[in-house]
Amino acid sequence: MHEKERHSAILQAVKERPVVTIEELVSLTESSEATVRRDITALHAQNRLRRVRGGAEAINQPHLAGTPFTVNAMKNIAAKRAVAKAAVELCQDGEPIIINGGTTTYQMVHYLTHRIMPVFTNSFPIAEYLLKHSKNVVTLPGGTIYREQNIILSPFENDMTQNFSAKRMFTSTQAISPFGIMESDPLLILAEQKLLSQAEELIVLADSSKFKTHSSLVLCKLSRISMIITDSGIDEREAAIVRDAGIKLKIVDVAIDQKESSLSA
Repeated sequence: MHEKERHSAILQAVKERPVVTIEELVSLTESSEATVRRDITALHAQNRLRRVRGGAEAINQPHLAGTPFTVNAMKNIAAKRAVAKAAVELCQDGEPIIINGGTTTYQMVHYLTHRIMPVFTNSFPIAEYLLKHSKNVVTLPGGTIYREQNIILSPFENDMTQNFSAKRMFTSTQAISPFGIMESDPLLILAEQKLLSQAEELIVLADSSKFKTHSSLVLCKLSRISMIITDSGIDEREAAIVRDAGIKLKIVDVAIDQKESSLSA
């Protein structure tokens, strides 16, 4: 393969995957490792890709609106743990579930370690934890990896989502309002609506701060929600909005669960 052809193949590879390794590019271009490294260095100098340890990545990584996963992960952690524990108590061994990516749904993994059930998730951290620490059967959709949010999303129908069905889907949310579950990015909305169509019930995991924040896009109306699990920080006006919409509301006591969370963290 000539240099121009190798460069074209390398650039196409980093467009299709977030990171491509040296070994993958050696196989793709049928060239030596030294040649591939020189190609990566040249393309890096031309600002056409970014050289990283062991490979290369695209200059313009996919990006979603919203706060990165790592920033949100430790916010209101005790409340998220308490809410997640209550969510897992709804699950039965052998019953398929869908877990949408998020920092609150991520906390479910600590209580799923002794369960055995099919789990469909678009979250890398959830999948990784369950694969290492449980016997749950984990299925991931096809799509693009969004590193900041640690999720896999695809605008296309043939991403495996339509091949999995479950009684319950568990989701986190950016905000809850009288309009419904709110998100901030159109691609998130598109991907999550596909997940919604594969579950009979939608269980929303939201610490009480989510009733006090705002976002710009509606994922679904309140009428689609079967249950909201939140903590005791919710006020009566917010609780009334949920109950008036005919949604089951489960309120967990964070003060009790906080001690347990500190022991299991």
